Order: sequence, then C-alpha cells, then structure tokens
Amino acid sequence: MLYKSPARDHDDNALIAGGETQSTVSEEEAIMIRWGDVYKVVEAMAPLYVALGLGYASVRRWRFFTADQCDAVHRLVVYFVVPFFSFRFTAGIDPFALRVSVLAADALTKLLMAALLAAWHRWGSCSAGWVLTVFSLAQLTNTLVVGAPMLEAMYGRWAQDVVVQISVAQGVVYFPAVLFMLEMIKARPGGGEGKNCEAEGGGGSEEGNEDGGRCRWSPVLVVLRKLAVNPNVYASVLGLAWSFLAKRWNLVMPGIIQGSVLVMANAGTGMSMFSLGLFTALQEKVIMCGLKQATLGMFLKFIAGPAAGAVGALVLQLRGDLLRVAIIQNALPQAISSFVYAREYGVHPDVLCTGVIFGTVMSLPVLVAYYVVLGLL
Repeated sequence: MLYKSPARDHDDNALIAGGETQSTVSEEEAIMIRWGDVYKVVEAMAPLYVALGLGYASVRRWRFFTADQCDAVHRLVVYFVVPFFSFRFTAGIDPFALRVSVLAADALTKLLMAALLAAWHRWGSCSAGWVLTVFSLAQLTNTLVVGAPMLEAMYGRWAQDVVVQISVAQGVVYFPAVLFMLEMIKARPGGGEGKNCEAEGGGGSEEGNEDGGRCRWSPVLVVLRKLAVNPNVYASVLGLAWSFLAKRWNLVMPGIIQGSVLVMANAGTGMSMFSLGLFTALQEKVIMCGLKQATLGMFLKFIAGPAAGAVGALVLQLRGDLLRVAIIQNALPQAISSFVYAREYGVHPDVLCTGVIFGTVMSLPVLVAYYVVLGLL
C-alpha cells in the first residue's frame, strides 16, 4: 500500500502520482510508521501534562502556593506571558499566504452552529445563556497552548500556521462577538436584574426605538472598553500588523526586540499549563457541574464540534490533510478565556470550568484517537 507520513510539511505537489516519487511499503511497515507518528504526537504533548501536574501538586500535595499566590501566577500568565506567546506566533505567519479555505471553513462552521442555536433559542426552550455556553463548548478552543504544538507534531509546520491563523480570528472576531452577546444578556436578565433593554425598546414607538438603540450601543461600548484593556487583543493585532509589514517589505525584527519577546514567550506553554494546574487544584472537585451536564459538555467538545467542523470543511471541498486539520482543531480542549468570561458574567461558569479542566485532561487520548482514525481514512 502507499503510505504518506502526516507529520511533515504539507506540499500538494508532493501528492502528484509518479512511480519514482512514491514508495511502496508493506502493511506491517505502514502500521509501524503510523504508530511512530503517534509517538511523536504523544512526545510533543506529554510535557504539557507534566507542567499541569506540577501546578496541581504544588497546591494539593506540597502546599507551595496559597489561593492569593495562585491568583498572582494566573495574572502573570494572562497579562504578560500569554500576550508575548501570542505575539510570537502571530508575528511569524505570512498574511499573504493565508489558508483562506480553512479559515472560511472555520467561519462557516461557527456560522452554522450559531444559526442552529439561534433557531433553538427562537423556537425551542434554549435560553440565551445556554446558546452561548453550547457555542463556547463546541467552537472556542485552546488553539495556541495546546493546538500549536499538537498540530505541528501531527502534520508539520504548515498545520501550526493554520491553527495560529484561526487563533487570530478567534481573538479579534469570535471572542469579541461572545463578549457582546454576554453584555446583551446582562442587559436583558431573565430574572429582572439590572436594565431591561427589551422593555425600553418595546411598543414600536419612536421613543422606544431610540431607547432600545441606546441600550444596544451601551453593550458595544462596554465590549470595546474591555477589549481596549485586553493585552491578548493587542498582541494579536500588533503581531498581525508586524507580519504584514515584515512580509511586504522583507523586514527583520531587531535582535533586542526579538530577544525581549522570546524571553517571555518561551514560557508561554509551560506557564499556561502550570497555571491551569493551579486553577484545577483550587477547585473543590474536577466536575463542578452535574454528571449529566459534564457529559453534555464533553459530547459538544469532542463530538459535536469536530462533526460541525467536518461539515463546514466538506461544504468548501477541503480534502486530505486540510480536512483532517479542520476536524482536529475543533476537537482541541476548551478555551480558558471562555470560562473567564462565563465566570465574570455568571453564565454557567460551572459547566465551562468543567469543560476547561476535564476537557484538557481528556484531550490527549481523544486527539490521538482522532489522528489515528483520520489517518486511516
């Protein structure tokens, strides 16, 4: 049989049929090669779980950190380490060679999911809060910390570039959209707390429409203010701007600036997972919500999300490794930011907390399983 190792840079021209450019190996050899690639994936991911385990043990077993000290570590990661980490990856992409088909498939996947959930909210019994929770579980993923090393180990540097591009879109488009909807929910609470925009905008009168418009504009301003103080947004925008300038005019980042970025960015993966371990240890239990909701969350994360990703990719006729990457990146563990926002607004934080913790722990065997199965297709 013909076997192509996935763990290499993607080159469509390399797939052109030709007797001298293809190698025929036995079934046994192909299986050995495939399991060798699986080992490379596990080898790339195992250090992340070591960092997570050390963070967890530092609180639960060794008592090195108090809750306040854990919060200080978390702030260090959020406000310094992750922004530099994000800038490093974003600044390295080529904006003139974007994988537009994959980005379009990802956007289509999110639009389809949003449309289905909006219909469920409009004609079913799903609240606006659950719409955002389900969308976050199924579509917002940990693209950089887990996705970048995972997909590079699976398919090569080009796959890492793809997931970084998706990360930029997630940071500057999808998370702000989620923030806006959370602000709208806050402004229209089901329990009657706070300002009720629907009441202000009701009746169809000119005055009511003006009040409703002011109420909608108010959440927009709140979201813009939150984004203005979010260092990760700055990192994505500045990184993207530099990548445009560097590729357009062949600029090289000065050594002092590059070294300053790297000295913080190199700690990104380890410190992020260590911080997640600290956070996990501070929780009373791993499954914060009920077993039923936890099971639903894992179904959305590891089955519904990848299935939706497959639909979006197939609609745009993605094939081969591009299709595999589109599916696997939707099975990445939950984005930590989605839980942070849920906790801030009080919209099912227990469900998303479980999604972050339990999903991250489960992600390695699940993603390896996806990788093996998709490689057989």
